[in-house]
Amino acid sequence: MIGNTSDRKEIAVPEQPERTPRTCLCVEFARMSCQDARQLQIELVAARKSGVLSKDILLLLEHPPVFTLGRRGGRQNLLVTESFLEKSGISVLHVERGGDITFHGPGQLVGYPIIDLRAAGLGVVDYVEKIEEVMIRTAAHCGVRASRNPLNRGAWVGNCKLGSIGVAVRSGITFHGFALNVNVSLEPFSWINPCGLKGISMTSLERELACAVPVEAVRNSVKQEFETVFDAKLAPARFSASAPLSFTTLPENRNG
Repeated sequence: MIGNTSDRKEIAVPEQPERTPRTCLCVEFARMSCQDARQLQIELVAARKSGVLSKDILLLLEHPPVFTLGRRGGRQNLLVTESFLEKSGISVLHVERGGDITFHGPGQLVGYPIIDLRAAGLGVVDYVEKIEEVMIRTAAHCGVRASRNPLNRGAWVGNCKLGSIGVAVRSGITFHGFALNVNVSLEPFSWINPCGLKGISMTSLERELACAVPVEAVRNSVKQEFETVFDAKLAPARFSASAPLSFTTLPENRNG
């Protein structure tokens, strides 16, 4: 039999300490060549490993037109000739990331997270899923319903790919990352089998919404969703002029 409620003792439940998000630096560039971005990431990974860089860092930028080939990439998925590429002014670059061939260009927001997976308590699969989630949530924030697709990692709208993922991990630290199509020209994607896949198309937020979508607004959404998904606090920063791997934090100024 249940005793009289007046005889019950109140059990004090200790309050759980509020979790403090990890601080992650965020450095933004308007545009940077793929070669320069790759070299910067290699330096940042080495600095993160050695402890010179004590925090994770997210790089956000756009690239001039370029095709990149990942570890599984081969020119068999490049559907145009070398002379055509020369006339178009688009180069081809081999990089360390996973995946096959893709295109980068103005109007595509590229994110390169340099994250110590062990310190963040993440496995590689968990990390990739979080990157997907950032893009899917960003698309939703813009009014586009995107999802995952077992065919290939990334963010998809139906059979059209909106955002791509290609990561590399060195000494437990990530580099390379994701590319989200905002208002990028989609024509160069027709010159390749994107991600080595045949019979699929690429899309962009602008195409899905049938209206102009500024990259700057999407940058802000990506930063917000990155903080939520990775349980992190982004600290705006810039490189100090005196030393490439010295950072100065900036006053936070977010719009949108």
